[in-house]
Amino acid sequence: MKKIAFQISALVLMVVLASGCAKLPQAELDAANAAVDSAKIVEAHRYLADEFNALSDSLNAANVAIEAQKSKLFISRNYNDITEKLVKITADIKDLKVKAEERKAQVSTEVQDTLALLNALITEDKALLAKAPKGKEGKAALEAIQNDITVLEASVTEINTLITNGDYLTAQDKTNASKAKAEAIKEELNAAILKTRRR
Repeated sequence: MKKIAFQISALVLMVVLASGCAKLPQAELDAANAAVDSAKIVEAHRYLADEFNALSDSLNAANVAIEAQKSKLFISRNYNDITEKLVKITADIKDLKVKAEERKAQVSTEVQDTLALLNALITEDKALLAKAPKGKEGKAALEAIQNDITVLEASVTEINTLITNGDYLTAQDKTNASKAKAEAIKEELNAAILKTRRR
């Protein structure tokens, strides 16, 4: 009788231990998925793409590991390592969100600084265009430059709209490209003016 009671106790203990190890970490999985979604809202996937993708890959790997455990016999399932990984992913994404907000603010400042330089360059380009030689052969070139300056002014309006909409990365790309174009126009006009003075 004692032997049967012992065997039943041992069996109950094994089931309790197994069920403790075999409990699907649904709450942790939900928390990790919610963390990834909240990171997308602050655009971590754009501002810190490499780090975001690494954490997304870790979450995908955890999902694969969960499915692998589910396919095992109930008594041999163990989610402990996966649970720890999910908790870490959630914590890391929380940190990533803070870093993404900081990076976004940094890009916003960079865009505003570059935009100020772009506006100054456009003003310089216009002044240089007024001083540029107006000969017959240069007329077509000057008209092309005037068109380029008009395009740059339109791009400033677009950049301001992007800033207003909080799309600082696209604004940064457009501002840098426009600044490079404005600098090229300045060089071209300076060279033309200098050439005329040497004659």
